[in-house]
Amino acid sequence: MDLRNNLFGRRAGGYSPAPARPQNPSAGGYGGDSYGAGNYGGGGYGSAPGGYQLQPGGRQVPLRLAKVEDKTLQAQYIFGNICAVSPNDFPPNRDASDLYIRLSGRAPGDYVVTARPTPGFPDGCISLSDPQRTWANIGIMDEVLGELYDPFSQGGSAYIGSLDVEIGFASQKKMVDAPYDQDELERIFVKNFQNQVFSPGQRLLMDVHNVPLAIMVKTVTLIDLSMERKQSSEPPTRSDPGARGILTNQTSISFYNSPKYPIKLKGSSKRPAANAIIRPDFKFEDMGIGGLDTEFSTIFRRAFASRIFPRDLIDKLGIMHVKGLLLYGPPGTGKTLIARQIGKMLNAREPKIINGPEVLNKYVGQSEENIRKLFADAEKEYKEKGDESGLHIIIFDELDAVCKQRGSGAGGGTGVGDSVVNQLLSKLDGVDQLNNILLIGMTNRKDMIDDALLRPGRLEVQVEISLPDESGRLQILKIHTAAMRKNNIMGSDVDIAELAARTKNFSGAELSGLVKAATSFAFQRHTKAGTMAGVREDAGNMKISRQDFLDALNEVKPAFGTDEAELEKVIEYGIIHFSPSISAILNRGMREVETVRQSERLRHTSVLLHGPPGSGKTALAAHIAMKSGYPFIKIITPASIYRHRDEFAKKDYLYSVFTDAYKSPLSMLIIDNIEELIEWNPVGPRFSNSFLVALVTLIKNTPPKGHRLLIMVTTSQLSVLEQLDVRRAFQFEIRVPAVQTLSEMSAVLAEYEEPEHINHVLSKVSEYTGSDRVGVGIKTILAVNESVRSGGVADPAEQFAEEIAGEIAKYNYSSSGR
Repeated sequence: MDLRNNLFGRRAGGYSPAPARPQNPSAGGYGGDSYGAGNYGGGGYGSAPGGYQLQPGGRQVPLRLAKVEDKTLQAQYIFGNICAVSPNDFPPNRDASDLYIRLSGRAPGDYVVTARPTPGFPDGCISLSDPQRTWANIGIMDEVLGELYDPFSQGGSAYIGSLDVEIGFASQKKMVDAPYDQDELERIFVKNFQNQVFSPGQRLLMDVHNVPLAIMVKTVTLIDLSMERKQSSEPPTRSDPGARGILTNQTSISFYNSPKYPIKLKGSSKRPAANAIIRPDFKFEDMGIGGLDTEFSTIFRRAFASRIFPRDLIDKLGIMHVKGLLLYGPPGTGKTLIARQIGKMLNAREPKIINGPEVLNKYVGQSEENIRKLFADAEKEYKEKGDESGLHIIIFDELDAVCKQRGSGAGGGTGVGDSVVNQLLSKLDGVDQLNNILLIGMTNRKDMIDDALLRPGRLEVQVEISLPDESGRLQILKIHTAAMRKNNIMGSDVDIAELAARTKNFSGAELSGLVKAATSFAFQRHTKAGTMAGVREDAGNMKISRQDFLDALNEVKPAFGTDEAELEKVIEYGIIHFSPSISAILNRGMREVETVRQSERLRHTSVLLHGPPGSGKTALAAHIAMKSGYPFIKIITPASIYRHRDEFAKKDYLYSVFTDAYKSPLSMLIIDNIEELIEWNPVGPRFSNSFLVALVTLIKNTPPKGHRLLIMVTTSQLSVLEQLDVRRAFQFEIRVPAVQTLSEMSAVLAEYEEPEHINHVLSKVSEYTGSDRVGVGIKTILAVNESVRSGGVADPAEQFAEEIAGEIAKYNYSSSGR
């Protein structure tokens, strides 16, 4: 079937004649100065030209703006989206149908309007309403070029299959409370503007029951003869002529509320979302937030999906909209930015934004009153309009500042904290329930928020905004370097993908800081020597190079990541393969690393490394950690614990380390010398039971869903863990042996000494001990050797043998149980 013939009955010489135009349907209407129309009106209301016949020549006509003097005709043209032109400039078609004229001027782009040759209208002029001039960026004194436009000249799609338009009141003085039916609006729109050409961004006025409505086209979906669709939501430009099409009586039209003067829309029988709150032209990339595709999908599905379906369907389901959304995660991951940017995707009023500490007030009852004020507008509108009420969004930053666990003493013992939580609970899900609110809370400490706030009906949707992965970091870096790349300031040697791979555990804020730090190094290169205020003459040719970013990486460190300096400190001697058991230990450790990384079930593993003192347990664990490639690695040593004075502070520090580990998708913790951490003392015996319980509980605790954790614990006193019934808390054990024989000691010393010296040392050790057995930790051997080499002793071999013999005797004594 030929859709052209079906819709327009095209034949030689043009399309079929138009039906008779209605006579002045906007009579009693509006002067040219009303509702932003200006004095430059044109076009007839309800015009439905039957066809279009391209005039020969295709010439461009210079046009100035002029007004239609007849007030009745002027209103007709304004509300019909028609421009008046002179018949001498653009002769009328044989069937008296309207013309399509392409306008181009000083502003970039070209714009197609529907024009009507009007007898008596001055030559070289065109009338444009205020919405048309705003859309086309044409000033009152501007001159434009006009030429006839053939919508089929570009080939392909020329008809509009569906149209998304934003609709609202044109004037604050002419607003009504009665809801508008979408189906009726569609019939009026098609009747008024059928056969006109539309493109994204186009503005026009429409009269509905003597109330002027302002309309802006958001998206245009074209349909070709084979019913294939293609969509464009970009403003029309010379390079994109396909972003416009002809409105037909079969075009599907969807209406969305204008944020300026919104109207109430009733449900449509053809489509859902009469009062859709999601802008039709919204794109996530417009928000300037990267790496959160999954999180945005969850937010939309849980908090907004129910709001785009018809009210009657929601009533049939018997559900209420989600009222609360909690965004939590590490600092700098974009929680506040997401909440603020959500307004860009909504056809709703501006959100109310409040910071948690601002709620608190020293006067009695004022803190609770501040909470009530946040909901006052939503309560008033809901009482007046019920479910037709618009959505009220409240953004609550630093929620944990005022919504701590009740009974915890928040508020200085005055009970203010508890009262604030109670007031917020009653507003979210009290006796008088509101269905027109959405509270978006943000916090870095979800654990501090009162549990009652987190149950369904309140802040029931809880989305973790975690550290971005590599693809997320790539998106974020592209956003922050977009201006550099667009303006050709970024060097050709900069690889954004390489930077994304190098920035493990960087938050979005830290990636922004990295880009700024790289820029500062470029600024430094273009600063005059000897002055901080002078700029070199070649500053205009500045480029941000790869080296600038590498220098920035040395300066900007992630708050959550690998403490490489601490790890390198414990393996300062390196890893020496003095025995086949060392390779076996490393292979076993890497096996557990890969298991935690890849396994679907074993996402959490604890490994106990035990062996004699100085056998290299911590060094081997640190080496495995650095080879693992995990983004978050932390080592907990007795020194880091003892920096905190009391037992409560020590437990808080321990808990914070595990909490930080849970924030990364893949983490490793090394707990060094567990017997010292719990303050074990064999006299008594004595130890910190509360700290031990806290530590064992955290070791056995499974991380949150989507997070993986490997824990490596070292001990030199396995019998102590056996006595404390702690040994079974670990899933796997790895024994780390000491240096057992003189041949193994030779392999250790070979890393630092000459063969002749080693033979002399070994013979001396054999004389002192009378045996080939050693049984001393590698760390002890290396420390003694380093001390002898740098101590300036007369006979290093003799001194080494004497001290090592003492260590061997000490080990044999302790191992014998005496």
